[in-house]
Amino acid sequence: MQQAVQEVSKVKSIWQAVGVAVATLLLLAVMYGLAQQYGLTEIYDDMDSLVQILRQQSWTGPMLVMALMALAIVFNPLPSAPLALAAGAVYGHSWGTVLIIAGATTGAVIAFMIARLTGYEAIRKILPRYQWLDQKLSQNRLMLIIFVSRLIPFLSFDLISYAAGLTRLALWRFFLATLFGLVPASFLLAHFGGEIAGKDFQYSLTWVLLLGLLTVPPLLLGLYRYLHGALSRPGRKL
Repeated sequence: MQQAVQEVSKVKSIWQAVGVAVATLLLLAVMYGLAQQYGLTEIYDDMDSLVQILRQQSWTGPMLVMALMALAIVFNPLPSAPLALAAGAVYGHSWGTVLIIAGATTGAVIAFMIARLTGYEAIRKILPRYQWLDQKLSQNRLMLIIFVSRLIPFLSFDLISYAAGLTRLALWRFFLATLFGLVPASFLLAHFGGEIAGKDFQYSLTWVLLLGLLTVPPLLLGLYRYLHGALSRPGRKL
């Protein structure tokens, strides 16, 4: 009898978590639809328009950069690179980098918390093997994986943030890994935005990606050696 009650409670909690997750996804979809309807998604693709908008602002400009950057992280289809380049073009290397990091980190934390509050418990109950894997991965290695992922330009920043929320990684560790991992790419985007303002957007973005790709082989090699060393020690967590 007690086992049956526990099973019913488990099923109920799973459906509650699924319901919350579905409601959250629907809300995000509605908000994205409104952004499309009012032309916000088109602005995100146009670096020149973003530069003009930011130059028309006074003290609200930096706040707008951070808010739009956070929004681009929470809503995966919205591109963040044109905005980052525009921030560099308007506010220069140093302040542009700071604003990009602040906005992207804020958006990443929001995405992380959405996944943590809506999907973490549900996926652990639905997939018992996932719970086992989640327990095997140590906090340090989860933090390292997040940090390395921030340094690789072609990995989806948004999806990594949501995926991290489905692990047991502590929020402060996620925050620090994201914050420091963002520095190189943010500086490159701000730098090229300032140096190539007014030139072709695709040209500048291509150079940013090419420079970012140079970091991939040593990062992957270092991560492989680190994890391989952990696997070779029996009794140690991954």
